[in-house]
Amino acid sequence: MNTFTAILIAAICAAVAGVVCFFAGSAHRKKAAEAAIGSAEEEAKRIVSDALKNAESKKKETLLEGKDELHKLRSEAEKEINDRRKEVQRQERRIQQKEEFLDKKSETFDAKSETLQQKLKDADQKLADAEEVKKSQLEMLEKISGYTADQAKEYLLKDLDNELTHEKAAKLMTMEQQMKDNSDQMAREIISMAIQRCAADHVAEATISVVPLPNDEMKGRIIGREGRNIRAIETMTGVDLIIDDTPEAITISSFDPVRREIARIALERLISDGRIHPARIEEMVDKARHEVDATIKQEGERAVIEAGVNGLHPELIKLLGRLRYRTSYGQNVLNHSLEVASLCGIMASELGMDPTVARRAGLLHDIGKSLDHEMEGSHVDIGVDVARKYKESEAIIHAIAAHHNDIEPKTVIACLVQAADAISAARPGARRENLENYIKRLEKLEEVASSFEGVASCYAIQAGREIRVMVKPEVISDDQMVLLAREICNKIENELEYPGQIKVNIIRESRASDYAK
Repeated sequence: MNTFTAILIAAICAAVAGVVCFFAGSAHRKKAAEAAIGSAEEEAKRIVSDALKNAESKKKETLLEGKDELHKLRSEAEKEINDRRKEVQRQERRIQQKEEFLDKKSETFDAKSETLQQKLKDADQKLADAEEVKKSQLEMLEKISGYTADQAKEYLLKDLDNELTHEKAAKLMTMEQQMKDNSDQMAREIISMAIQRCAADHVAEATISVVPLPNDEMKGRIIGREGRNIRAIETMTGVDLIIDDTPEAITISSFDPVRREIARIALERLISDGRIHPARIEEMVDKARHEVDATIKQEGERAVIEAGVNGLHPELIKLLGRLRYRTSYGQNVLNHSLEVASLCGIMASELGMDPTVARRAGLLHDIGKSLDHEMEGSHVDIGVDVARKYKESEAIIHAIAAHHNDIEPKTVIACLVQAADAISAARPGARRENLENYIKRLEKLEEVASSFEGVASCYAIQAGREIRVMVKPEVISDDQMVLLAREICNKIENELEYPGQIKVNIIRESRASDYAK
Protein backbone atom coordinates (compact mmCIF):
# COMPACT_ATOMS: atom_id res chain seq x y z
CA MET A 1 0.00 0.00 0.00
CA ASN A 2 2.73 2.36 0.83
CA THR A 3 4.44 1.46 -2.27
CA PHE A 4 1.39 2.14 -4.35
CA THR A 5 0.92 5.41 -2.63
CA ALA A 6 4.43 6.32 -3.27
CA ILE A 7 4.09 5.42 -6.85
CA LEU A 8 0.88 7.43 -7.16
CA ILE A 9 2.41 10.36 -5.50
CA ALA A 10 5.41 10.11 -7.78
CA ALA A 11 3.11 9.95 -10.75
CA ILE A 12 1.13 12.93 -9.63
CA CYS A 13 4.30 14.83 -8.98
CA ALA A 14 5.53 13.89 -12.41
CA ALA A 15 2.28 15.00 -14.01
CA VAL A 16 2.34 18.27 -12.14
CA ALA A 17 5.94 18.75 -13.16
CA GLY A 18 5.03 18.03 -16.76
CA VAL A 19 2.15 20.48 -16.67
CA VAL A 20 4.36 23.08 -15.08
CA CYS A 21 7.06 22.43 -17.63
CA PHE A 22 4.49 22.62 -20.42
CA PHE A 23 3.15 25.95 -19.32
CA ALA A 24 6.67 27.23 -18.67
CA GLY A 25 7.73 26.14 -22.17
CA SER A 26 4.64 27.66 -23.71
CA ALA A 27 5.36 30.96 -21.97
CA HIS A 28 8.91 30.79 -23.13
CA ARG A 29 7.89 30.03 -26.71
CA LYS A 30 5.35 32.82 -26.63
CA LYS A 31 7.97 35.31 -25.51
CA ALA A 32 10.37 34.06 -28.16
CA ALA A 33 7.67 34.31 -30.81
CA GLU A 34 6.71 37.75 -29.76
CA ALA A 35 10.35 38.78 -29.84
CA ALA A 36 10.70 37.30 -33.36
CA ILE A 37 7.52 38.98 -34.56
CA GLY A 38 8.75 42.29 -33.21
CA SER A 39 12.06 41.82 -34.92
CA ALA A 40 10.29 40.90 -38.16
CA GLU A 41 8.03 43.91 -37.97
CA GLU A 42 11.00 46.15 -37.44
CA GLU A 43 12.76 44.50 -40.40
CA ALA A 44 9.66 44.90 -42.53
CA LYS A 45 9.38 48.52 -41.57
CA ARG A 46 13.02 48.95 -42.46
CA ILE A 47 12.57 47.24 -45.83
CA VAL A 48 9.48 49.32 -46.59
CA SER A 49 11.35 52.46 -45.61
CA ASP A 50 14.28 51.50 -47.82
CA ALA A 51 11.90 50.68 -50.69
CA LEU A 52 10.18 54.01 -50.36
CA LYS A 53 13.52 55.74 -50.40
CA ASN A 54 14.65 53.81 -53.50
CA ALA A 55 11.37 54.47 -55.26
CA GLU A 56 11.63 58.13 -54.54
CA SER A 57 15.17 58.15 -55.87
CA LYS A 58 14.11 56.25 -59.05
CA LYS A 59 11.22 58.60 -59.49
CA LYS A 60 13.49 61.60 -59.37
CA GLU A 61 15.93 59.97 -61.81
CA THR A 62 13.11 59.06 -64.21
CA LEU A 63 11.71 62.57 -64.05
CA LEU A 64 15.13 63.98 -64.83
CA GLU A 65 15.62 61.60 -67.78
CA GLY A 66 12.13 62.40 -69.10
CA LYS A 67 12.84 66.11 -68.84
CA ASP A 68 16.14 65.64 -70.71
CA GLU A 69 14.44 63.56 -73.45
CA LEU A 70 11.62 66.07 -73.73
CA HIS A 71 14.13 68.89 -74.03
CA LYS A 72 16.02 66.98 -76.72
CA LEU A 73 12.84 66.23 -78.72
CA ARG A 74 11.76 69.80 -78.39
CA SER A 75 15.12 70.99 -79.71
CA GLU A 76 14.97 68.63 -82.69
CA ALA A 77 11.38 69.64 -83.46
CA GLU A 78 12.30 73.31 -83.30
CA LYS A 79 15.27 72.67 -85.60
CA GLU A 80 13.12 70.77 -88.11
CA ILE A 81 10.49 73.49 -87.98
CA ASN A 82 13.14 76.10 -88.60
CA ASP A 83 14.52 74.09 -91.57
CA ARG A 84 11.07 73.68 -93.06
CA ARG A 85 10.34 77.33 -92.49
CA LYS A 86 13.54 78.21 -94.35
CA GLU A 87 12.65 75.80 -97.21
CA VAL A 88 9.18 77.30 -97.45
CA GLN A 89 10.66 80.77 -97.54
CA ARG A 90 13.07 79.63 -100.27
CA GLN A 91 10.19 78.14 -102.29
CA GLU A 92 8.20 81.31 -101.82
CA ARG A 93 11.10 83.38 -103.12
CA ARG A 94 11.46 81.06 -106.19
CA ILE A 95 7.73 81.22 -106.86
CA GLN A 96 7.84 84.97 -106.53
CA GLN A 97 10.75 85.14 -108.99
CA LYS A 98 8.93 82.90 -111.46
CA GLU A 99 5.82 85.01 -111.17
CA GLU A 100 7.87 88.08 -111.90
CA PHE A 101 9.52 86.32 -114.88
CA LEU A 102 6.15 85.18 -116.21
CA ASP A 103 4.79 88.65 -115.83
CA LYS A 104 7.69 90.00 -117.88
CA LYS A 105 7.24 87.30 -120.55
CA SER A 106 3.54 87.99 -120.67
CA GLU A 107 4.21 91.63 -121.23
CA THR A 108 6.75 90.76 -123.97
CA PHE A 109 4.29 88.31 -125.57
CA ASP A 110 1.57 90.87 -125.59
CA ALA A 111 3.90 93.32 -127.26
CA LYS A 112 4.96 90.74 -129.86
CA SER A 113 1.36 89.70 -130.43
CA GLU A 114 0.42 93.24 -131.19
CA THR A 115 3.39 93.51 -133.57
CA LEU A 116 2.45 90.20 -135.23
CA GLN A 117 -1.14 91.23 -135.66
CA GLN A 118 0.07 94.35 -137.37
CA LYS A 119 2.40 92.33 -139.62
CA LEU A 120 -0.45 89.95 -140.49
CA LYS A 121 -2.60 92.83 -141.49
CA ASP A 122 0.25 94.17 -143.62
CA ALA A 123 0.79 90.67 -145.13
CA ASP A 124 -2.90 90.33 -145.94
CA GLN A 125 -2.79 93.65 -147.64
CA LYS A 126 0.34 92.69 -149.62
CA LEU A 127 -1.24 89.36 -150.55
CA ALA A 128 -4.32 91.11 -151.81
CA ASP A 129 -2.10 93.46 -153.80
CA ALA A 130 -0.14 90.47 -155.17
CA GLU A 131 -3.36 88.72 -156.17
CA GLU A 132 -4.40 91.84 -158.00
CA VAL A 133 -1.02 92.01 -159.76
CA LYS A 134 -1.17 88.26 -160.56
CA LYS A 135 -4.67 88.60 -161.91
CA SER A 136 -3.70 91.50 -164.08
CA GLN A 137 -0.54 89.68 -165.29
CA LEU A 138 -2.56 86.52 -165.99
CA GLU A 139 -5.05 88.52 -168.04
CA MET A 140 -2.16 90.09 -169.90
CA LEU A 141 -0.53 86.67 -170.52
CA GLU A 142 -3.82 85.22 -171.75
CA LYS A 143 -4.21 88.19 -174.07
CA ILE A 144 -0.61 87.86 -175.38
CA SER A 145 -0.54 84.02 -175.70
CA GLY A 146 -4.06 83.51 -176.88
CA TYR A 147 -4.52 80.65 -174.32
CA THR A 148 -6.80 80.63 -171.34
CA ALA A 149 -5.41 79.46 -167.99
CA ASP A 150 -7.06 76.04 -168.33
CA GLN A 151 -5.73 75.60 -171.84
CA ALA A 152 -2.22 76.58 -170.78
CA LYS A 153 -2.41 74.15 -167.80
CA GLU A 154 -3.54 71.34 -170.10
CA TYR A 155 -0.72 72.10 -172.54
CA LEU A 156 1.90 72.08 -169.78
CA LEU A 157 0.58 68.84 -168.28
CA LYS A 158 0.61 67.17 -171.69
CA ASP A 159 4.17 68.31 -172.32
CA LEU A 160 5.21 67.11 -168.86
CA ASP A 161 3.52 63.77 -169.42
CA ASN A 162 5.43 63.25 -172.69
CA GLU A 163 8.69 64.15 -171.00
CA LEU A 164 8.00 61.79 -168.10
CA THR A 165 7.07 58.97 -170.51
CA HIS A 166 10.41 59.32 -172.27
CA GLU A 167 12.27 59.39 -168.96
CA LYS A 168 10.38 56.33 -167.70
CA ALA A 169 11.17 54.44 -170.90
CA ALA A 170 14.85 55.34 -170.64
CA LYS A 171 14.88 54.37 -166.98
CA LEU A 172 13.20 51.04 -167.71
CA MET A 173 15.68 50.28 -170.48
CA THR A 174 18.57 51.09 -168.15
CA MET A 175 17.16 48.93 -165.37
CA GLU A 176 16.41 46.08 -167.78
CA GLN A 177 19.94 46.15 -169.14
CA GLN A 178 21.33 46.30 -165.62
CA MET A 179 19.21 43.32 -164.60
CA LYS A 180 20.39 41.40 -167.67
CA ASP A 181 24.02 42.16 -166.88
CA ASN A 182 23.59 41.18 -163.24
CA SER A 183 21.67 38.01 -164.07
CA ASP A 184 24.25 36.99 -166.70
CA GLN A 185 27.05 37.56 -164.22
CA MET A 186 25.24 35.64 -161.49
CA ALA A 187 24.45 32.79 -163.88
CA ARG A 188 28.10 32.57 -164.93
CA GLU A 189 29.22 32.50 -161.29
CA ILE A 190 26.70 29.79 -160.35
CA ILE A 191 27.52 27.63 -163.37
CA SER A 192 31.28 28.03 -162.97
CA MET A 193 31.03 27.21 -159.26
CA ALA A 194 28.88 24.14 -160.03
CA ILE A 195 31.38 22.95 -162.68
CA GLN A 196 34.26 23.50 -160.27
CA ARG A 197 32.57 21.48 -157.51
CA CYS A 198 31.52 18.62 -159.81
CA ALA A 199 34.38 16.23 -160.51
CA ALA A 200 33.47 13.74 -163.27
CA ASP A 201 35.33 11.18 -165.32
CA HIS A 202 36.38 11.99 -168.88
CA VAL A 203 36.49 8.43 -170.22
CA ALA A 204 34.65 7.80 -173.47
CA GLU A 205 33.14 4.36 -173.98
CA ALA A 206 32.96 2.42 -177.21
CA THR A 207 29.79 1.04 -178.73
CA ILE A 208 31.35 -2.32 -179.53
CA SER A 209 32.99 -4.95 -177.34
CA VAL A 210 36.17 -6.85 -178.20
CA VAL A 211 36.79 -10.24 -176.60
CA PRO A 212 40.43 -11.37 -176.56
CA LEU A 213 41.21 -14.97 -177.54
CA PRO A 214 44.04 -17.12 -176.26
CA ASN A 215 44.84 -18.17 -179.84
CA ASP A 216 43.38 -18.10 -183.33
CA GLU A 217 42.29 -21.75 -183.09
CA MET A 218 39.60 -20.63 -180.65
CA LYS A 219 37.85 -18.82 -183.53
CA GLY A 220 37.11 -22.13 -185.20
CA ARG A 221 35.77 -23.63 -181.99
CA ILE A 222 33.51 -20.62 -181.47
CA ILE A 223 32.19 -20.94 -185.03
CA GLY A 224 31.62 -24.63 -184.53
CA ARG A 225 30.71 -27.33 -187.02
CA GLU A 226 28.87 -25.70 -189.90
CA GLY A 227 28.58 -22.54 -187.76
CA ARG A 228 26.21 -24.01 -185.18
CA ASN A 229 28.01 -22.47 -182.18
CA ILE A 230 28.14 -18.95 -183.56
CA ARG A 231 24.50 -19.18 -184.63
CA ALA A 232 23.52 -20.36 -181.15
CA ILE A 233 25.39 -17.46 -179.54
CA GLU A 234 23.86 -14.88 -181.89
CA THR A 235 20.37 -16.34 -181.50
CA MET A 236 20.44 -16.50 -177.71
CA THR A 237 22.05 -13.09 -177.14
CA GLY A 238 20.73 -11.08 -180.10
CA VAL A 239 24.17 -9.75 -181.08
CA ASP A 240 26.42 -10.04 -184.14
CA LEU A 241 29.81 -11.71 -183.78
CA ILE A 242 32.38 -10.27 -186.17
CA ILE A 243 35.18 -12.74 -186.77
CA ASP A 244 37.69 -11.24 -189.19
CA ASP A 245 41.41 -11.15 -189.70
CA THR A 246 42.03 -9.39 -186.40
CA PRO A 247 44.46 -11.65 -184.57
CA GLU A 248 43.30 -13.27 -181.34
CA ALA A 249 40.13 -11.14 -181.00
CA ILE A 250 36.40 -11.32 -181.73
CA THR A 251 34.22 -8.22 -182.02
CA ILE A 252 30.70 -8.17 -180.56
CA SER A 253 28.38 -5.65 -182.22
CA SER A 254 24.86 -4.76 -181.11
CA PHE A 255 22.67 -1.70 -180.90
CA ASP A 256 21.57 -2.88 -177.40
CA PRO A 257 24.40 -2.46 -174.87
CA VAL A 258 22.79 -4.85 -172.37
CA ARG A 259 22.70 -7.66 -174.93
CA ARG A 260 26.27 -6.86 -175.90
CA GLU A 261 27.39 -7.09 -172.26
CA ILE A 262 25.58 -10.43 -171.76
CA ALA A 263 27.24 -11.80 -174.90
CA ARG A 264 30.67 -10.57 -173.79
CA ILE A 265 30.43 -12.18 -170.34
CA ALA A 266 29.07 -15.45 -171.75
CA LEU A 267 31.73 -15.60 -174.47
CA GLU A 268 34.57 -14.91 -172.03
CA ARG A 269 33.35 -17.71 -169.76
CA LEU A 270 32.99 -20.13 -172.67
CA ILE A 271 36.52 -19.36 -173.79
CA SER A 272 37.80 -19.79 -170.24
CA ASP A 273 35.86 -23.05 -169.80
CA GLY A 274 36.85 -24.47 -173.17
CA ARG A 275 33.64 -26.50 -173.62
CA ILE A 276 31.75 -24.78 -176.43
CA HIS A 277 28.54 -26.39 -177.66
CA PRO A 278 24.91 -25.20 -177.87
CA ALA A 279 23.85 -26.61 -174.46
CA ARG A 280 26.85 -25.07 -172.73
CA ILE A 281 26.29 -21.82 -174.60
CA GLU A 282 22.68 -21.67 -173.36
CA GLU A 283 23.80 -22.31 -169.79
CA MET A 284 26.48 -19.62 -169.90
CA VAL A 285 24.13 -17.10 -171.51
CA ASP A 286 21.57 -17.65 -168.74
CA LYS A 287 24.22 -17.18 -166.06
CA ALA A 288 25.53 -14.05 -167.78
CA ARG A 289 21.98 -12.67 -168.03
CA HIS A 290 21.41 -13.19 -164.30
CA GLU A 291 24.75 -11.59 -163.53
CA VAL A 292 24.00 -8.55 -165.70
CA ASP A 293 20.54 -8.20 -164.09
CA ALA A 294 22.16 -8.20 -160.64
CA THR A 295 24.75 -5.68 -161.81
CA ILE A 296 22.00 -3.47 -163.24
CA LYS A 297 20.18 -3.50 -159.89
CA GLN A 298 23.39 -2.76 -157.98
CA GLU A 299 24.33 0.08 -160.32
CA GLY A 300 20.84 1.58 -160.00
CA GLU A 301 20.98 1.46 -156.21
CA ARG A 302 24.49 2.92 -156.24
CA ALA A 303 23.34 5.79 -158.47
CA VAL A 304 20.36 6.54 -156.23
CA ILE A 305 22.54 6.61 -153.11
CA GLU A 306 25.25 8.67 -154.80
CA ALA A 307 22.72 11.24 -156.07
CA GLY A 308 20.99 11.45 -152.68
CA VAL A 309 17.53 10.67 -154.10
CA ASN A 310 14.99 8.75 -152.02
CA GLY A 311 11.65 7.10 -152.70
CA LEU A 312 12.25 5.96 -156.29
CA HIS A 313 10.13 3.12 -157.63
CA PRO A 314 12.12 -0.16 -157.85
CA GLU A 315 11.51 -0.35 -161.60
CA LEU A 316 12.98 3.14 -162.03
CA ILE A 317 16.04 1.99 -160.10
CA LYS A 318 16.45 -0.92 -162.53
CA LEU A 319 16.07 1.40 -165.50
CA LEU A 320 18.75 3.63 -164.03
CA GLY A 321 21.03 0.62 -163.74
CA ARG A 322 20.46 -0.18 -167.44
CA LEU A 323 21.93 3.24 -168.27
CA ARG A 324 25.26 1.81 -167.09
CA TYR A 325 25.42 -0.02 -170.43
CA ARG A 326 24.11 2.91 -172.53
CA THR A 327 26.38 5.48 -174.17
CA SER A 328 25.76 8.71 -176.04
CA TYR A 329 28.58 9.87 -178.32
CA GLY A 330 30.88 7.70 -176.19
CA GLN A 331 29.68 9.20 -172.88
CA ASN A 332 28.25 6.76 -170.33
CA VAL A 333 24.64 7.84 -169.77
CA LEU A 334 24.51 6.76 -166.11
CA ASN A 335 27.61 8.78 -165.26
CA HIS A 336 26.17 11.64 -167.31
CA SER A 337 22.89 11.46 -165.32
CA LEU A 338 24.78 11.48 -162.00
CA GLU A 339 26.81 14.46 -163.17
CA VAL A 340 23.65 16.33 -164.24
CA ALA A 341 22.03 15.51 -160.86
CA SER A 342 25.04 16.87 -159.00
CA LEU A 343 25.15 20.07 -161.09
CA CYS A 344 21.40 20.62 -160.65
CA GLY A 345 21.63 20.18 -156.89
CA ILE A 346 24.52 22.63 -156.59
CA MET A 347 22.87 25.31 -158.74
CA ALA A 348 19.51 24.88 -156.97
CA SER A 349 21.21 25.35 -153.59
CA GLU A 350 22.89 28.53 -154.82
CA LEU A 351 19.50 29.85 -155.98
CA GLY A 352 17.89 29.09 -152.62
CA MET A 353 15.70 26.26 -153.96
CA ASP A 354 15.16 22.69 -152.85
CA PRO A 355 18.18 20.72 -154.15
CA THR A 356 16.43 17.36 -153.63
CA VAL A 357 13.89 17.96 -156.40
CA ALA A 358 16.60 19.32 -158.71
CA ARG A 359 18.83 16.26 -158.17
CA ARG A 360 15.88 13.93 -158.77
CA ALA A 361 15.01 15.66 -162.05
CA GLY A 362 18.66 15.62 -163.15
CA LEU A 363 19.03 11.92 -162.35
CA LEU A 364 15.88 10.93 -164.26
CA HIS A 365 16.12 13.30 -167.23
CA ASP A 366 17.58 10.63 -169.59
CA ILE A 367 15.69 7.64 -168.13
CA GLY A 368 14.08 7.09 -171.54
CA LYS A 369 17.44 6.10 -173.04
CA SER A 370 17.30 2.82 -171.11
CA LEU A 371 14.30 1.79 -173.25
CA ASP A 372 14.74 3.67 -176.53
CA HIS A 373 16.15 0.50 -178.16
CA GLU A 374 12.99 -1.40 -177.27
CA MET A 375 10.20 1.18 -177.69
CA GLU A 376 9.13 3.56 -180.44
CA GLY A 377 9.67 7.27 -179.93
CA SER A 378 12.41 9.58 -178.72
CA HIS A 379 14.04 9.09 -175.36
CA VAL A 380 12.26 12.25 -174.14
CA ASP A 381 8.79 10.86 -174.89
CA ILE A 382 9.72 7.47 -173.44
CA GLY A 383 11.13 9.13 -170.31
CA VAL A 384 7.95 11.17 -169.81
CA ASP A 385 5.77 8.06 -170.16
CA VAL A 386 7.94 6.07 -167.74
CA ALA A 387 7.99 8.87 -165.14
CA ARG A 388 4.23 9.28 -165.38
CA LYS A 389 3.74 5.51 -165.12
CA TYR A 390 5.69 5.29 -161.87
CA LYS A 391 3.92 8.31 -160.30
CA GLU A 392 6.66 10.93 -160.44
CA SER A 393 5.63 14.54 -159.71
CA GLU A 394 4.63 16.97 -162.46
CA ALA A 395 7.76 19.04 -161.83
CA ILE A 396 9.97 16.01 -162.62
CA ILE A 397 7.89 15.04 -165.67
CA HIS A 398 8.01 18.60 -167.03
CA ALA A 399 11.80 18.77 -166.53
CA ILE A 400 12.24 15.50 -168.46
CA ALA A 401 9.96 16.73 -171.27
CA ALA A 402 11.68 20.11 -171.59
CA HIS A 403 15.36 19.20 -171.21
CA HIS A 404 15.83 19.18 -175.05
CA ASN A 405 13.36 22.04 -175.68
CA ASP A 406 10.71 19.66 -177.04
CA ILE A 407 8.39 21.85 -174.98
CA GLU A 408 9.07 25.26 -173.53
CA PRO A 409 10.50 25.06 -169.98
CA LYS A 410 8.19 26.75 -167.50
CA THR A 411 9.92 26.03 -164.19
CA VAL A 412 13.31 26.89 -162.75
CA ILE A 413 14.02 23.18 -162.21
CA ALA A 414 13.50 22.50 -165.94
CA CYS A 415 15.90 25.32 -166.84
CA LEU A 416 18.48 23.98 -164.39
CA VAL A 417 18.23 20.51 -165.93
CA GLN A 418 18.71 22.02 -169.41
CA ALA A 419 21.79 23.94 -168.27
CA ALA A 420 23.31 20.99 -166.40
CA ASP A 421 22.68 18.64 -169.35
CA ALA A 422 24.41 21.07 -171.72
CA ILE A 423 27.35 21.52 -169.31
CA SER A 424 27.85 17.78 -168.89
CA ALA A 425 27.63 17.08 -172.62
CA ALA A 426 29.75 20.05 -173.70
CA ARG A 427 32.72 19.74 -171.40
CA PRO A 428 35.93 18.68 -173.17
CA GLY A 429 36.42 14.94 -173.40
CA ALA A 430 32.87 14.03 -172.38
CA ARG A 431 31.67 12.95 -175.80
CA ARG A 432 33.45 11.96 -178.96
CA GLU A 433 32.67 10.96 -182.50
CA ASN A 434 34.83 9.74 -185.33
CA LEU A 435 36.67 12.22 -187.53
CA GLU A 436 34.54 11.58 -190.60
CA ASN A 437 31.25 12.26 -188.80
CA TYR A 438 32.80 15.28 -187.12
CA ILE A 439 33.86 16.84 -190.42
CA LYS A 440 30.52 16.06 -192.03
CA ARG A 441 28.68 17.71 -189.14
CA LEU A 442 30.78 20.89 -189.41
CA GLU A 443 30.33 21.02 -193.19
CA LYS A 444 26.58 20.52 -192.83
CA LEU A 445 26.44 23.28 -190.22
CA GLU A 446 28.24 25.73 -192.51
CA GLU A 447 26.06 24.63 -195.44
CA VAL A 448 22.87 25.37 -193.47
CA ALA A 449 24.09 28.86 -192.53
CA SER A 450 25.27 29.63 -196.10
CA SER A 451 21.89 28.74 -197.59
CA PHE A 452 20.33 32.05 -196.50
CA GLU A 453 20.32 35.13 -198.72
CA GLY A 454 22.73 37.89 -197.75
CA VAL A 455 25.30 35.57 -196.12
CA ALA A 456 28.81 36.34 -197.34
CA SER A 457 30.68 33.58 -195.46
CA CYS A 458 30.41 31.46 -192.36
CA TYR A 459 32.77 29.50 -190.15
CA ALA A 460 32.03 26.70 -187.68
CA ILE A 461 34.27 27.04 -184.60
CA GLN A 462 34.53 25.65 -181.06
CA ALA A 463 34.20 22.04 -182.32
CA GLY A 464 30.92 22.88 -184.00
CA ARG A 465 29.36 24.50 -180.94
CA GLU A 466 29.45 27.99 -182.45
CA ILE A 467 29.07 29.35 -185.98
CA ARG A 468 30.02 32.84 -187.07
CA VAL A 469 28.09 34.20 -190.03
CA MET A 470 29.39 37.23 -191.99
CA VAL A 471 26.54 39.02 -193.79
CA LYS A 472 26.55 41.57 -196.58
CA PRO A 473 25.79 44.99 -195.06
CA GLU A 474 24.01 46.24 -198.20
CA VAL A 475 21.59 43.28 -198.07
CA ILE A 476 21.09 42.61 -194.33
CA SER A 477 20.28 45.54 -192.04
CA ASP A 478 20.83 45.68 -188.28
CA ASP A 479 17.19 44.83 -187.63
CA GLN A 480 17.25 41.91 -190.05
CA MET A 481 20.27 40.40 -188.26
CA VAL A 482 18.11 39.33 -185.32
CA LEU A 483 15.58 37.64 -187.61
CA LEU A 484 18.33 35.95 -189.60
CA ALA A 485 19.92 34.53 -186.44
CA ARG A 486 16.55 33.11 -185.38
CA GLU A 487 15.92 31.55 -188.81
CA ILE A 488 19.38 29.94 -188.87
CA CYS A 489 18.80 28.49 -185.37
CA ASN A 490 15.44 27.05 -186.40
CA LYS A 491 16.92 25.41 -189.50
CA ILE A 492 19.83 23.95 -187.51
CA GLU A 493 17.40 22.51 -184.94
CA ASN A 494 15.24 20.96 -187.65
CA GLU A 495 17.94 19.52 -189.92
CA LEU A 496 20.92 18.66 -187.74
CA GLU A 497 21.55 16.29 -184.85
CA TYR A 498 24.16 17.49 -182.37
CA PRO A 499 25.03 17.21 -178.68
CA GLY A 500 24.56 20.24 -176.45
CA GLN A 501 23.76 23.54 -178.13
CA ILE A 502 25.12 25.68 -180.98
CA LYS A 503 25.63 29.42 -180.72
CA VAL A 504 24.90 31.51 -183.85
CA ASN A 505 26.81 34.81 -184.15
CA ILE A 506 25.82 37.23 -186.93
CA ILE A 507 28.49 39.79 -187.86
CA ARG A 508 27.72 42.84 -190.03
CA GLU A 509 30.35 45.43 -190.91
CA SER A 510 29.80 48.63 -192.88
CA ARG A 511 32.74 50.51 -194.38
CA ALA A 512 32.88 53.81 -196.19
CA SER A 513 35.97 54.87 -198.17
CA ASP A 514 36.85 57.77 -200.44
CA TYR A 515 39.93 59.33 -202.01
CA ALA A 516 41.17 62.90 -201.61
CA LYS A 517 42.39 64.33 -204.92
